[in-house]
Amino acid sequence: MGWFITFEGIEGCGKTTQIKRLATELEKQGHTVRVTREPGGCPIADQIRSILLDGGNLAMTPLAELLLYAAARAQHIAEVIAPALAADQIVLCDRFTDATLAYQGYARGLDLKLVNDLNALATTGIKPDLTILLDCPVEIGLGRATTPVNAHGIKEERFELESLAFHQRVRNGYLEIARQEPERLRVLPADGTVDMVNTAVTATVLNRLAGN
Repeated sequence: MGWFITFEGIEGCGKTTQIKRLATELEKQGHTVRVTREPGGCPIADQIRSILLDGGNLAMTPLAELLLYAAARAQHIAEVIAPALAADQIVLCDRFTDATLAYQGYARGLDLKLVNDLNALATTGIKPDLTILLDCPVEIGLGRATTPVNAHGIKEERFELESLAFHQRVRNGYLEIARQEPERLRVLPADGTVDMVNTAVTATVLNRLAGN
């Protein structure tokens, strides 16, 4: 089996940039790397992503949101993540189950057991070997955050439109998850320069791959 490494953090923490840099470094070292993201990662899940992140869907209920994430994840696991791991690839995923727990559980207030049970069902038990949590103050992250437009011309801004208090609950939720699972989650400061963060990310991942 390959390695499953996920990246988590609030909006604007720099996950996408750091994943790209890490993938380049790992490929230089001879690893086969699969870069993917959630929600999305495959055609069906990408369509669900359009619904979830569309700023026009502010009326979506927390439960509907949770179920859509679970559906997208189940498809993503079956089509992308499980096959890549079976082929001994290193999978780098931009968000995974911790995001659902932080956003829909801690920030939306849904029952944490319900969220965990749905995550387990959707993933068929697949869990990350390592999770990098890029942590920075909410004000810094939101100040950096951009609003991408997807292939259908939809602005992916539904979460950026949430209140500062919502994003603080997300950050607090992530830090609580890291406190509960210190062996899997590595919290790295994300308020430095891109190069500084990259150095920390690369060292952390290479140490884990080396068995440290």
